[in-house]
Amino acid sequence: MKNLSRKTLAAASAVTLGVGLAVTGGLAPAASAAGPDTTFLVLAPQGARTDKAAARVAAADGTVVASYDQIGVLVVRSTNPDFVTDVAGAGVDSVASTAGLGSALDEGETVEVSAAEAAKAANTTADPTKEPLYGQQWDLPMIDVPQAHAVNAGRADVVVGVLDSGISSSHPDLAGQIAKDKSASCLGGVADTTESAWNPTNSDHGTHVAGTIAAAVNGVGVAGIAPGVKVAAVKVVNNDGYIFPEAAVCGFLWAAEHGMRVTNNSYYIDPWQLNCRNDARQRPVWQAVQRALRYSQSKGVLHVASAGNSNYDLAHKVTDTGSPNNGTPEQRANLTNACLVLPGEAPGVVTVSAVGPTGEKSYYSSYGQGVVEVTAPGGDTRFRTQGVSSTLTDGILSTTFNTATRTNGWGFKQGTSMSSPHAAGVAALAVSAHPGMTSSQLSAFLGNTAEAISCPGGVYNPVPLIAAGPNAYDATCSGGARNGFYGAGMVNAYNVVK
Repeated sequence: MKNLSRKTLAAASAVTLGVGLAVTGGLAPAASAAGPDTTFLVLAPQGARTDKAAARVAAADGTVVASYDQIGVLVVRSTNPDFVTDVAGAGVDSVASTAGLGSALDEGETVEVSAAEAAKAANTTADPTKEPLYGQQWDLPMIDVPQAHAVNAGRADVVVGVLDSGISSSHPDLAGQIAKDKSASCLGGVADTTESAWNPTNSDHGTHVAGTIAAAVNGVGVAGIAPGVKVAAVKVVNNDGYIFPEAAVCGFLWAAEHGMRVTNNSYYIDPWQLNCRNDARQRPVWQAVQRALRYSQSKGVLHVASAGNSNYDLAHKVTDTGSPNNGTPEQRANLTNACLVLPGEAPGVVTVSAVGPTGEKSYYSSYGQGVVEVTAPGGDTRFRTQGVSSTLTDGILSTTFNTATRTNGWGFKQGTSMSSPHAAGVAALAVSAHPGMTSSQLSAFLGNTAEAISCPGGVYNPVPLIAAGPNAYDATCSGGARNGFYGAGMVNAYNVVK
C-alpha cells in the first residue's frame, strides 16, 4: 500500500518478480551459465526440516546464507539463472526470487525542532510532563501517559523490537534505552549483531519510532510512552530504503529467539499494494512471512503494525493501480480478501490506524472494519487548516537522527508509522503490568482497554480544500463500538496498568 509519506522510489524500469512454484521431481544438474547473484526464499513442506531442501539448493548451484529450520525456510543466494527450476524436487515446497520484492519504507519528512527548544534547561524529575519538549507532545496526554507513569512506566526486562531502519545508539534520549545484546541487522536475511550494522545509515525512521516507544525521562528532549522498557534495533530496511522479505523473516525469528514481547512494524513487505496469496508470484512470500509470524507468536511475541497511509478501505479491496512501487505499476482488478497487506493483515497482528490532535481519523490513514484493531495518535498536519497549509506541530514529536550530518535531534513526523509505536508502547506497559499474558491475551487486552470512538456520520471529508481535490480523502466508516476507522478505539496507557 502506498503510504502518504512513502518515498516514491520508483526504479527506472520494471522489475521481474520471482515465481513461486509447487515443485516435484528428481535432482537436476546445476546450470553452467552464470546469471546475476540473486536471493531466493526456499520453503520446505510445512512442518518439515530443511535438510532435504538444503541438499536441493546445493545441487542447483545455490548457497544457503541463512537456515530457519524452526519454520522450514532457507535464504539462498545463487547465480544460476535456472535455479527455480533446478531446485525443484522432494523436500522443496515452493521457491521465489526476492529480486524486485523490496518495498520502500514509509519514510516521512522530518521537521526538526529548533536548537533553542532542544537546549531547554534539563530537569531531574521522573515526571514526563517536565521533559523539556513535552509541551509539544500532544499525543501523550491523549492516551493518558502521565497517569500511567504514576503507576507503571515499564519494566527493564520487557524488550520491544523495532523492526525498522535502525536506532541511533548515541542519541541522548535513547542511549540507555537500547538492549544492545538483542539488537541486530537482518539485511540479507542474516543477523549481524555489530553495533554499526544496526545503527541507521540513510534513514531516521527507526530512531523516531524508538523514541515514541521508550525515550528516557531524563530531563533531555522528549518522553517515551514506556521509558522503563528497553527497545532493540532490528534493522530490516536497507540503505536504499527497501524492506525485502528475507529481512522481515529474519527479524521475526530474531525477536522470537531473543525474548522480545512486542515488535513494532511500521512498514509493509513487498512493493505491491497488496500481497495476494492466490498469485503464484507472491504466495511463497506470504507463506514464509506467515510461518515466521506464527512461530514468533508461539514464543509470546505480539506484533503491532501500521495500517498504511493511502486512505484505503482494507475491508473492501477492489483494485490496485499504483504498484509495484519499485517498478512500472500494473492494473490489478477484481481483488479479493486473499490479497492482504503484510504484515498488518496477517492473523494475530495488531493493525493500527491514525488520528490527529482532534482525535479524528487522520486524512491519510487507511482503515477497514475487521482489519483495524485499535487507533492511536499518528499526526494530521492538514486537518485543522483544511488542506490549505501544513501545521507541522500537529505531527508526532520524537527522536531523530540527521543522516547527512550524523547528528541526533528531535523532530516531527506523521503517518500510521507513528501511530503503530504508540500502540506498541502501550502494549509494553501492559505486559510490564501483566507479565504472564500470552501474545493473544495481550492483543485482546489492548482492544478491551481502548477508549471507544464512534464513527462519524455520513461521508468523512476531513480536508475538502486539499490540493489533490475536494473529495480526494473522502472515506466512509462502518461498524458500531468496533468500527472501520478506529477498531476498538484509542489505546490507553493508564487503562492497561491501573
